[in-house]
Amino acid sequence: MQKVPSYECFELTSDGGIAHLRMSRPERRNAMTAAFWKELPQIVHALEARVLVLSSTGPHFCAGLDVSLFQGTKSFSTDSLEGRQKFRQKLEELQASLSSLAEARFPVIAAVQGGCIGGAVDMVTACCLRYATRDAFFVIQEINLGMLADVGTFNRMPKQLPEAVVRELGYTGDRLSAERAERLGFVNGLFDTHEQLVAGALDVGRRIASKAPVAVAATKQMISYTRDHPVAESFAYLNALQPAIFDIEEIKRALKSRQRA
Repeated sequence: MQKVPSYECFELTSDGGIAHLRMSRPERRNAMTAAFWKELPQIVHALEARVLVLSSTGPHFCAGLDVSLFQGTKSFSTDSLEGRQKFRQKLEELQASLSSLAEARFPVIAAVQGGCIGGAVDMVTACCLRYATRDAFFVIQEINLGMLADVGTFNRMPKQLPEAVVRELGYTGDRLSAERAERLGFVNGLFDTHEQLVAGALDVGRRIASKAPVAVAATKQMISYTRDHPVAESFAYLNALQPAIFDIEEIKRALKSRQRA
């Protein structure tokens, strides 16, 4: 296993094309500090990986935005035109930080234990797959604070859950249990313990990493495009994408590998 540079909010390891990024501040319930928002896209953009597993430490996955971001700064003031412009700039920075996961060429798997709250929900909606412990839960916390969730939840979640469910969660701030989330298709699978969860997510990562990386990247790209465009446009996109990545020699290698298995 390859150890990589240290970060304030994360621990990163890499093994066989599988990058494992762990949030590493359990004493703060892995709240998303200023350093968090800067480090995440830096790490993702620099990764040479086939798949990324995003997990956490401690009893809870992530408590969301760290309240310290609101202290001693004018970035969130909207009392003036200048303040609103700075607010929008800060908002776009936060959105871009989490969008690095959705825009990465490789699949991203989230492994969620305990609470996934506020900004953490924004984050896992930017991931391709989500696995959870049976006691995990998701909360759109912003409505409980008199805010609108604004870093990805309402941009992505309505395409991952039935609209009525997103409205219920968004209006009430109630918990979505992991078991209900799995029934609704938001969570891919459940595990009894945190250890089993991480092991299971890494196992899925290994299965993905065993496939041709160009084909996996193109599959992610194609599914994301189809989600956001009409069928006819998605076929036009596919017809432009496939000739660029089609490789008969890669197909032959894959077939030989299956025959040997």
